[in-house]
Amino acid sequence: MGNASSIEPTKTIFLDIDGKKEKIMFSRHCGSRDIHDLIAHAAGVSRYAEISLKDSAGAFVSLNPTMPINTQSSPYKVTSKEPSPTTGDGEVFTQVLSQVASQFNKVFKVEEMKTDIATRLSALERKMELEGLKAVEIEKCKRDISDIKDQIWNAQKKFVDFNRLSSLSDERKISLKRDVPSYPKYTLSQETIEYLKQPTFDIWHWEPNEMLSLLEHMFHELGLVAEFNINPITLKRFFLCVQENYRNNPFHNFRHCFCVTQMMYGMIHLCHLWEVMTREDLGILMTACVCHDLDHPGYNNTYQINARTELAIRYNDISPLENHHCAVAFKILSNPECNIFANVDKDTFKRIRAGITMLILATDMARHGEIMDNFKMKLEPEFDYKNKDSLDTLKMVLIKCCDISNEVRPMEVSEPWVDCLLEEYFNQSDREKMEGLPVAPFMDRDKVTKPTAQIGFIKFVLIPMFETVAKLFPVIDSTMVEPLRIARDRYEDMKEKNSMPPPPSQSNKKKTVTEK
Repeated sequence: MGNASSIEPTKTIFLDIDGKKEKIMFSRHCGSRDIHDLIAHAAGVSRYAEISLKDSAGAFVSLNPTMPINTQSSPYKVTSKEPSPTTGDGEVFTQVLSQVASQFNKVFKVEEMKTDIATRLSALERKMELEGLKAVEIEKCKRDISDIKDQIWNAQKKFVDFNRLSSLSDERKISLKRDVPSYPKYTLSQETIEYLKQPTFDIWHWEPNEMLSLLEHMFHELGLVAEFNINPITLKRFFLCVQENYRNNPFHNFRHCFCVTQMMYGMIHLCHLWEVMTREDLGILMTACVCHDLDHPGYNNTYQINARTELAIRYNDISPLENHHCAVAFKILSNPECNIFANVDKDTFKRIRAGITMLILATDMARHGEIMDNFKMKLEPEFDYKNKDSLDTLKMVLIKCCDISNEVRPMEVSEPWVDCLLEEYFNQSDREKMEGLPVAPFMDRDKVTKPTAQIGFIKFVLIPMFETVAKLFPVIDSTMVEPLRIARDRYEDMKEKNSMPPPPSQSNKKKTVTEK
């Protein structure tokens, strides 16, 4: 038999509705909206009606679970007012939204949560210091502390980035948040069409909608729409969904995606790649560039592995971000509205999927030496374009070139990218310091400068890689390798000027003369 004390307590309130006596009962767990709807039902009005209560003295009574109980002889006078036809859905929606927001704030108790987090963090740290826990228990405490710090880190932001909170898993369903916008179709001038094929193209002058139109133009101009029988509206939706799934990171954002894709488009035209590759290969190259950094969180693989994030665990510390980019890409393509390969046969799609996955995984810089050594071997004694393994290696090297090609561009285009990259690096190193994780010197704001960040990268990564590709396509030497040499010299001059001691002041000169 149940204990009487466990029965849920209820309140009974007596009402006067246009002279008719009614009573309602509700539990203490009911919300204000529940009580409002109950009274509206008793009054025979819609749930969107305005309801007000007055006691026998004529004072207004608030509709909430704590309202004073009354008696049958002193009922609350009910006044109701239906929304007028001119009110519109917007006002009704605003009223409902206000109620939801009130309940949301009440349930989540943000300030109490922050206090609770701080208390838990402090207790865990004391526990680790004072109780001499076993190694396994210490590791568990460290993970708990890391989780709490993660919550504090997010709480310190001006807004909660729900994208970031959900990013640790690539199992979330991806759907298009908006349909093809109604902006007018952009007409590209012949000058823009030709400029788009150049490595010198200035990617900073274009708005997001314009970049979407330029991407569409590239796919149409290369014959990829015809090759894969892509519905033009599906292509638009694909690019929109891709854009929505790049974050507003300082560097790894949608503009970087456009930058890499445009450089690949330029290299296709510069090297006449259609002469040595099929149109299917070109489609794989371009689509891989578009998708290669999808949902990048702004913290690199080293952070993922050291912080033991869900992505690092999921992919066993093997290219966690690149695997995630692939997963998000094919989540987008699994949506019929966005599947640009919906009209190809199964075997073709299988090749496309394998090719895109291979190329995105190749952008992990941890594999740079392995891929370049393999490519150099394929060049000797002569590169075989008919060999699938050789062609796959070439495609991997091409997407690597495009991914890190900013310094190929003119200084006024490339230098802002360095600032963006350093900002993202500094964000990561700041967080690593806060969480007690190792910090790479080239990311530490206290150690790195713009010239020191770029000189070694240009000398030992970029120039050797592009020089190797130039053995296959000699035109690259003048159009890409030479600008890299100029950029290297410019940064070395900058470093030298930064390291020079300041000239002595006039007062110091006078003092020296006097001493002599």
